[in-house]
Amino acid sequence: MTPAHWPSSESDAGHEPVLVDEVVSLLRPRAGGTYVDCTLGLGGHTRALVVAGAGRVIGIDRDAHAIDVARGHLADAAGAVTFVHDDYRRLGAVLSAQGIAAVDGVLADLGVSSMQLDDPGRGFSFRQPGPLDMRMDRTRGATLAERLAEVDERALADVIFQYGEERRARQVARAVISARDRGALADTAALAGVVRRAVGAHGWQRLDPATRTFQALRIWVNDELTGLEGFIDAAWHALRQGGRIAIIAFQSLEDRVVKHTFRRLASAGGQLVTKRPIVASEAERARNPRARSARLRGLERVA
Repeated sequence: MTPAHWPSSESDAGHEPVLVDEVVSLLRPRAGGTYVDCTLGLGGHTRALVVAGAGRVIGIDRDAHAIDVARGHLADAAGAVTFVHDDYRRLGAVLSAQGIAAVDGVLADLGVSSMQLDDPGRGFSFRQPGPLDMRMDRTRGATLAERLAEVDERALADVIFQYGEERRARQVARAVISARDRGALADTAALAGVVRRAVGAHGWQRLDPATRTFQALRIWVNDELTGLEGFIDAAWHALRQGGRIAIIAFQSLEDRVVKHTFRRLASAGGQLVTKRPIVASEAERARNPRARSARLRGLERVA
């Protein structure tokens, strides 16, 4: 699969989907087969599946704007793609509503879309000022600002430590609550500055010191780990024999859930397609920095 198969507007904008060749190879799309792209984004993986021969792809995304953009990118493949605005963790309900009893493959890319990260108006970026929002689905749920307004220091420290694996979680939480109480959290730039000062200069060794905390807050706002294991179970039950699940994780907490759930299902009629996670090639990592932390795992239903 080459970049020529992707929508030019997506690849030109830097929104290149990760591990495309590997996903297609793992899912083995075939004519007449039904596949689900549970995290449609801008449609890069879905396009690759259609180009490779998938009969039908159900594209799900909880970001309504992403659905609209993907429709444009996939206009030439619209006959093979069904667009659904919903949460991938509601996979069973989505398939039921579509009248689909079983599928041949399920894909989930658990990373945040580059489109979301690059838009300061979504509130994900610590490099540009934006609203304290961070919701992937802006039609529901509390914003980051609303959550920060109610959380106490101890609970916030737990969030930052658990979801961001930030060793200085207590110092960061204390600084954020203090800034909140002073009315000094106007936007994401202000929040990032508070976090950087709390982490200190040693945090600049590899990552921006705000990276882990912003990851933790994003996971918290979107309840990203809640229901992940349940989603994998639902995907497993939706597979027909010989069907496969492919999941791309970008951080260790998610990858750990995927690994252990796949191992459990492998003992219940499944077979691990990837004993170790598949990572991006050096060429892809150089071309697309987002691919550096991507880990792809696959599971097949054999009984």
